[in-house]
Amino acid sequence: MPAEPVAPPAVTDDDPGGRTVRRLVAVVALIAVLPALYLPGLVHNFFDLKIYMSAMDWWRVGHPLYDYVQPDRVQGELYFTYPPFSALLLWPFGLLKLGTTVTIFTVLTVLAVVLTTRWLVMPVIARHNLPRTFTLCVAVLLVLAVESTRETLTFGQINMLLVVLILADLLFAVPQARRWAGVGIGLATALKLFPGIFIVYLLATRRWRAAVVASATAAAATLLAAAIAPSDSWRFWTHELWDTDRVGRTDYVGNQSLFGLLSRFTAPEKPERLLWLLVVAVVAVYGLWRAARAARAGDALTGLTLTGLVGSLASPITWTHHIYWFVPAVVLLVDAALSADRPDEARRRRWLAGLALVTTAVIIYGMVTFQKWGTAVVRTGDPVDFVLQNGYVLLSLLLLAALPVRSKHSEEKSHQMDRPPH
Repeated sequence: MPAEPVAPPAVTDDDPGGRTVRRLVAVVALIAVLPALYLPGLVHNFFDLKIYMSAMDWWRVGHPLYDYVQPDRVQGELYFTYPPFSALLLWPFGLLKLGTTVTIFTVLTVLAVVLTTRWLVMPVIARHNLPRTFTLCVAVLLVLAVESTRETLTFGQINMLLVVLILADLLFAVPQARRWAGVGIGLATALKLFPGIFIVYLLATRRWRAAVVASATAAAATLLAAAIAPSDSWRFWTHELWDTDRVGRTDYVGNQSLFGLLSRFTAPEKPERLLWLLVVAVVAVYGLWRAARAARAGDALTGLTLTGLVGSLASPITWTHHIYWFVPAVVLLVDAALSADRPDEARRRRWLAGLALVTTAVIIYGMVTFQKWGTAVVRTGDPVDFVLQNGYVLLSLLLLAALPVRSKHSEEKSHQMDRPPH
């Protein structure tokens, strides 16, 4: 009798070859999804970067920098709004061909995503003994998938440069009490003002030396710009800084700040400044209080994440590409869920994992990528419209209250595995 055919061995969880195949399939699937997520954003065609370069051309031939204006179908007129120090750094790029500048900005942004994701994820990998290469690849692809990264890349924004400077300071230099701690935050503040919230965080956590270094660095960079471009610097700090109309419509759904939420209630009128300041004060005090408590507990990542969310909520204008801080929030939630491994923590683990999944789904789908808000302001009287138009604001408020604070021992142990070189 002929021998019966032998069935191939079953692929089980103990089969390393099977695990490798499944991981490879997961990575390939994520790569395959990315083009569909980026397709709607291609219409941006590096719009913001082109404004920067056009403004540099305008400035180079002798025109006042802050007179540059460009029409926009959604928001009317857009001006160059960055501080003069940013203009100094952007000026050399105006000498290059636009395609070269686009390539440089795109490559640098992707490299920044890889670097910062590694900083965030490697301690979690070490702490929970996760597969290093696979976990890091999945994490990088997911960060590339979120709307803030997509908008940063397709608009040609500089957000990830700021994130690198801030994370390098607050994850490594400040906890290790380096002499240069605060320089990164200071440079980031001189470039785009928003990171100034992290100087407040340093003060709240009593990192006096780092706060002084950050403030001095921001002041030195600003004074350097003032020495090179005195009239433009004077005009920016005395007038243009306070004119929110220069950066676009505050009621546009892409503005996911508390001021944007209030503007969508009162449009076409601006909301009462006193009401806005009161709401911001309450949110900022609570968020920075939690951030300072996290820092005192030794959890640097939770402290800086809460501070980033506070800054996003408090700023009058927070475009969707500004809100990177959901990314470390997801890392924190996943880490905390994996740490809740005792039987009595099952409910907490489910809550943290569920919040991580919801946050990931929201920031990948996004607020504006697949929505056709256009120039029309949809009133927020309907509860569904309210949630749809203010999703990031509501999620930020939820995370301010829900982000867990990890123990000092666990945080120190995990970060020993991924210190940057001296």
